[in-house]
Amino acid sequence: MLSIGYDLGSSSIKAALIDNKTKQVLAKAQYPEKEMTIDAPEANWAEQDPQLWWEYIQKVTEILFEKNSTKKEEVVAIGISYQMHGLVTLKANGEPARPAIIWCDSRAVEVGNKAFKEIGEDKCLSSLLNSPGNFTASKLKWVQENEPEVYKTIAKIMLPGDYIAYKLTGTYTTTNSGLSEGIFWDFKKEQISDEVMNYFGFDASLMPEIVPVFAKQATISKEMAEKLGFNANAVVSYRSGDQPNNAFSLNVLKPGEIAATGGTSGVVYGVVDQLKYDFKNRVNTFAHVNHTEKERRLGVLLCINGTGSAYAWLRNNLAADQDYFELETLAKTVDVGANDLSFLPFGNGAERMLENKIIGAHYQGLQFNRHKLAHLVRACLEGIAFSFVYGINCMKELGLTPEVMKVGNDNMFQSEIFATTIATLTGATIQVKETNGAVGAAIGAGFGAGEIEDLEEAFVNENIIKTYKADNANETLYRKAYATWLKTLESKLS
Repeated sequence: MLSIGYDLGSSSIKAALIDNKTKQVLAKAQYPEKEMTIDAPEANWAEQDPQLWWEYIQKVTEILFEKNSTKKEEVVAIGISYQMHGLVTLKANGEPARPAIIWCDSRAVEVGNKAFKEIGEDKCLSSLLNSPGNFTASKLKWVQENEPEVYKTIAKIMLPGDYIAYKLTGTYTTTNSGLSEGIFWDFKKEQISDEVMNYFGFDASLMPEIVPVFAKQATISKEMAEKLGFNANAVVSYRSGDQPNNAFSLNVLKPGEIAATGGTSGVVYGVVDQLKYDFKNRVNTFAHVNHTEKERRLGVLLCINGTGSAYAWLRNNLAADQDYFELETLAKTVDVGANDLSFLPFGNGAERMLENKIIGAHYQGLQFNRHKLAHLVRACLEGIAFSFVYGINCMKELGLTPEVMKVGNDNMFQSEIFATTIATLTGATIQVKETNGAVGAAIGAGFGAGEIEDLEEAFVNENIIKTYKADNANETLYRKAYATWLKTLESKLS
């Protein structure tokens, strides 16, 4: 029998099909090929239409099975990975009350900052492991305060993956991992936080039923089984935010293990077994996919909004006739440091790593008689890598020092310049594995449905296809370039 995994990002939806018996990946697909639109009705807002996500889920399913001769009715388990921290609001009829407010939307920063102070910083950090910040709970409060007529129509709130599960099953459910990423979860009591709900004035009826991350969460509805062609007894059996799922996809499950990704946003994600938090809230801690009250597994997450989005902006506006591999080749014609040109990639709203400041993106030191497109590209790649290094230095304060970083082969880690810069400045070996979030979601679904008996067995086919190590010969140049970049960043933060 088969498992299907969906990975709902903000730029596209990926899908993967695996054979639960052999653990072989039978097919992969992605839709749309170009990045999905993110609407910004106001400065620093970011919204998407949940119904469009559902339309694309159906489309990517069609494409997936066009690539494979297996029968759709053999699909018995469905896994869902999704963009974290989003807010989907549903009316009583199951229709969205408004567009989804997604992860990179910054409208609720001050709402969360106010809550942090008024609930109590120590109380928030010790119980929630985070400030309410610019997360789902604060976004819902923003709707309550600024769109009261809309708020009155809301029957249920959901994370993006919960919405896809609802469309598949007709059942309102969520997970403790998802609630923790929305800053709704009390880790001391292992339940929805009374402090958050009471402070914001949210009714408990808004919350879906809590189900385990790995479990037969709900059976597909008759209507959807017929529409998609899946087995009538197929179950949604795994659900996770994209970054815990990315770590899971890379078999990062034990304390001390670290994963990273460089998609639309950039993330470094390390697993710990203690309730840890950053007093400055530059990094955040959430329940990992295998977290339980008895065996704590927490993911410490560093997120950088302007990563792949920064590189995509450069290409789309300055080099639309070249693909990313051509840009990489062009950038390699320029020495490390790009002739003293620095790039800050923070043009995608408030950056948690910078204590929720909005400083925008900047090229610093640009000289018309010295710098060409090759320098702009190299400085962009290095600047994004430097932001990873800066964040990893923050994570070291929580006891996470990467010796090995595991990454997938479908994002910015395909760039040798980008990956080598990080490896040189952190001393970590970077292992690139042939997997993606949709494959991880499919494996999680098989395990959650009982089709795959143990996770060690599930990852038996994982393979390392590339390794990046420090460029010791040019380390001095990298450190000089990073020092220049850091000086530029500090000038913008002061």
